[in-house]
Parts: sequence; C-alpha cells; structure tokens
Amino acid sequence: MKKIFSIIILCLPVLMAYGQQDRQNTQFMQYKLGYNPGYAGANESTCIACLHRSQWLGLEGAPEFTTLSFNMPLFNQKVGIGANLERYKIGLFESYTLDGVYSYRVRMGQGSLGLGVQASVRSLGGNFRMATATEDKTADQSIPLTDENKILANFGAGLYYSSPRFYAGISIPRFLQNNVDFADENQVISREVNHFYFMGGVTFNLSDKAKLQPQTLIKYVANSPVDADINANLIINNRYIFGATYRLGGNKDNSSGESIDVLLAAQLTENLLFSMSYDFTLSDLRDYNSGSIEAAFHYCFGKSQGEEYTNPRFF
Repeated sequence: MKKIFSIIILCLPVLMAYGQQDRQNTQFMQYKLGYNPGYAGANESTCIACLHRSQWLGLEGAPEFTTLSFNMPLFNQKVGIGANLERYKIGLFESYTLDGVYSYRVRMGQGSLGLGVQASVRSLGGNFRMATATEDKTADQSIPLTDENKILANFGAGLYYSSPRFYAGISIPRFLQNNVDFADENQVISREVNHFYFMGGVTFNLSDKAKLQPQTLIKYVANSPVDADINANLIINNRYIFGATYRLGGNKDNSSGESIDVLLAAQLTENLLFSMSYDFTLSDLRDYNSGSIEAAFHYCFGKSQGEEYTNPRFF
C-alpha cells in the first residue's frame, strides 16, 4: 500500500487543488474527441474508437484509462454528434465519465470549422476501506472511513478546424469547478480545475508513398507548468505509421521531460486501424516502473472521398 500512497501524493488527480487532473494519452491524435468537442463530425463517415492505457507498468495503484468513443457527421457534414465513455482508475479512486457531444460545422476555405459543445456526467468513487494510515484515520474528518461515491455534472466547449493537410483546435472540456473530495459538503478541499487544450498538426508530402505529420497537444492549467506532447509520424503508403513523441514535464529536479514515446499503427483493413504505443519514462519515476503502454482500435464505416483507405488517423 505504500506504493499506492506514493502515487497519490505524486499525481492523484482528485486530490489536487491545482495542477493537471485529466488523464494523458500518448495517442492523443487517435482520441481527439476526448479533448475537443469541436472534432465531432470532422470525418466524412461514422467512426468508433476504443483505447486503453496502462501507465507506469509494475507500479502498484498506477493509472489505468479505457475509453470507447463514437462520432458521426449529419446533414452533409454541417453537424456532428458523438459520445465518449471513459473509465479512469488510480490508487483507491475510480471514475466513469459519459460525454455527449454536438458540433456545428462551417465551411472555411478547403476545410471546415467545428464549433462544439459537450455535456458530461461523472461517477467518482473512492475505496477508502483499502487504505492504511500511519495515524488514526478518525483524527482527520476529511478522510472517509467507508467507500464513497458522488455524481458530478459538467459542460465544455471547443473549436476545431481541419483541412486536407492541416488541423488546429482549442478547447475547455469542463467549465464547472466542482467539489471533488468526499468530505463534508460544507468543506472544500479540492476542486476540478479548468484544463485548456491546444492541438495542431500538418502533413507534408515527402514522396508519392511517404508523408511526414508533425503535431502537438499543449495542456495548460492555471498555477501549473505548461505541459505538451510533441509528435512526428511517418506515414507509408497511407497504411503504416511509425511515430515518436517527446512529452514535457517530469519533476522539479529532473528537467529532461516526462517520457519519450514510440508509436506503431497499421490500417489492417479498408476500415480498421490498429495502433500501439510505448512510453519510456524519463522522470525520477523511471526507477519504479517499466514504462507505459497504449493500444487503440478505430473503425470507420465507408470510405472518405479521394482516399484508398478510410484513414481515421487523418484530420
């Protein structure tokens, strides 16, 4: 249990008054709807995605994240709708979140701008019966003695522009600063904080068979250091992806960053894309874990015009 409490002290989202609270994904480019509701309907076809992340392998109580996502265009791509179902677990805490997403799309030049909104409901639970303490737990009224659960509602918004070779977006998925602790409702120990996400990418044609796709996801929370994932993917024959990502962060005494990540993906069929990634930890936590791993499936119905394959990885 000591490892669980070490994780809670280092990174537990629901106990931090300030700082990054949301999960992180190496394959953010495969799960844009989870960061920006304006993405809904950006593809010409209906797409379903499933992603799982196991973070800091070998470390007891380390974060785990699983999501199922869907989005589709309506009315000749003038409207997009979608939904995300997420499970996030870390230490003694587990949450389930359901997002409903709507986007109105406006044609701009060779691309379109999505103005998206989302409503979400989250079930947040804590298994405090498994906790051990060095002192009497009854001495601190902010620590529950039994399993706890609470339901939180929220809403957010985002803008997402995409064209055949370029995309950019900005979003705040959750506006409300809900009380997220389990103490007496008259006491506020920790709240949800606003997360700002900026994403962007561009594709360069290197040859008839190769493309280079640099992209980034920047994460900002007030009173916290700016975090960012900087990625570059090499796309071969519109079917295979070889990528690398550098993630900022780490810890105060180690400025080398949080991780270096590698990504591999393949268009297995006309409609199905499979991708995997592995993170090599750079922070001081590298001595206590064996890295992080992610796997994702994307299935898109039908073909995009002008493409041999559906290519759900594109914008």
